[in-house]
Amino acid sequence: MSLQMLRKVALVLEYDGERYAGFQVQANALTIQGELERAIARLTLAEARVHGAGRTDQGVHAQGQVAAFSTGSALPCAALVSGLNHFLPADIAVQAAYNVPPSFDPRRHALSRVYQYTFLNRAVPSPLMERHAYRVAVPLDEEAMAVSLRLLIGRHDFAPLSGALAAGKSTVRNIYATQLWREVEMVRFEVEANAFLPHQMRRIAGLLVAVGSGRLSPEGVWGILNGHSALRSMEKLTTAPPQGLCLMQVKYEDFPPYAY
Repeated sequence: MSLQMLRKVALVLEYDGERYAGFQVQANALTIQGELERAIARLTLAEARVHGAGRTDQGVHAQGQVAAFSTGSALPCAALVSGLNHFLPADIAVQAAYNVPPSFDPRRHALSRVYQYTFLNRAVPSPLMERHAYRVAVPLDEEAMAVSLRLLIGRHDFAPLSGALAAGKSTVRNIYATQLWREVEMVRFEVEANAFLPHQMRRIAGLLVAVGSGRLSPEGVWGILNGHSALRSMEKLTTAPPQGLCLMQVKYEDFPPYAY
């Protein structure tokens, strides 16, 4: 089918990432992208390459992932939603579908992304809640955590809070907003940024555990951001596990719906 006959469709996805090796297709691994592409092929009887707004890591969840693909199918968006959900496994679901311009790129056109991390702050395990939260047994100082989180707002070099990155890639990112709150035994925080470095949110979570448990002060967080060598050591900090992390929303100038 000629490119002129193709249309582009953007999907809003929700998924539980526990079983998956991440969003992006990998050889010999179960991925969100792979499952979505299989569902599209079964529904439309044609293969399509899916492009996502964020490459969530192994075990990371999403409530508002955005992905787009080109298709020759004439199925209306409502039928795409119901049809794809029929073929998708129970832990992945399409929440909405929209026709978008052929130039729409869910990654490059994103203005910001909002991630949420959840701590389960209790001493004893919870087999149910720990599927989607990181349990921290010691009491947490939420005020100190919130102060430290606000220090991250702005344009900074977040190299101390980044996982491995290709040589020459910038570690500067712009954090627009943060918030932290408690819901009974759950302590949640959100960060909105233009983009995120590998493992950045999970390292921020580790940073906040260190602050909340009294092992690091908010002043120490400021020192890490400002390059104080004695404070940049990450030995006292951990990269928090993935199950507490969820991609909540990807923001665009005019999507959804994308007006054109």
